[in-house]
Amino acid sequence: MPLKRRSRTVGLISALVLAAATAVATPAAADDAPTSGWNNYDCKPSADHQRPVVLVHGTLGNGTDNWLALAPYLVNRGYCVFSFDYGQLPGVPVFDGLGPIAQSAQQLADEVDKVLAATGAQKVDLVGHSQGGMLPRYYLKFLGGAPKVDTLVGIAPSNHGTTLDGLTKLLPYFPGAAKWLEEKTPGLTDQVAGSPFIQKLNAGGDTVPGVHYTVIATKYDEVVTPYTSQFLNGPDVHNVLVQDLCPLDLSEHVTIGLMDRVAFHETANALDPAHATRTTCLS
Repeated sequence: MPLKRRSRTVGLISALVLAAATAVATPAAADDAPTSGWNNYDCKPSADHQRPVVLVHGTLGNGTDNWLALAPYLVNRGYCVFSFDYGQLPGVPVFDGLGPIAQSAQQLADEVDKVLAATGAQKVDLVGHSQGGMLPRYYLKFLGGAPKVDTLVGIAPSNHGTTLDGLTKLLPYFPGAAKWLEEKTPGLTDQVAGSPFIQKLNAGGDTVPGVHYTVIATKYDEVVTPYTSQFLNGPDVHNVLVQDLCPLDLSEHVTIGLMDRVAFHETANALDPAHATRTTCLS
């Protein structure tokens, strides 16, 4: 591979990771941002919304910055809403979700137990973005989470791994790159299509009995590619492409989780299907 082309490719990979990181978190926000009514462990679920909602952030995100729009959106609709940080690496502040996903799933399990104990609820609903939409499936399948969860909503989830638009196929051209990523950022390499983690997660089927699944994707996703790999197969699955609901929606991987009101409306519909309303560009 010519040196100039190699340099351009490395720059593209770096830019993609940096862009995602910049979009979902800033160092000042992690400690200072208000939670606008969520993470209130005195909150008791109402008769209308009996299950608390646990939000699971994406790779390079954190439990505050990823949810500055969606968390208040759900709180204003009467939900008890909680978020947390997972996948922290030593010496890496703010940018979480980089640790081994199996270990991160245990952190989710601990958070669910904490929320159930605080609220007195029997089950929670989970809403996750990117890695956070896929990670709960490990919790459901391998850590005994299924009896504690009613609904899982994945927004742009990496359910079957990602090729990063084919960029991961370039790793063999850079000796040592794959090993370095695996050692330093296992939360990334676990999400590569065909990784041992992804194979284990999807072996025997995408879903577990008793849980309702919704996947919300955008055809403009440039991180979890192809975008169709986000969709799940199995009973009680609702796969949604936001452009089918609003052709004008141009959200890509980051913005669909941070600010897309079409995705937010579909999330609310998934959490309360008995009172679901039609989602349009005006939602």
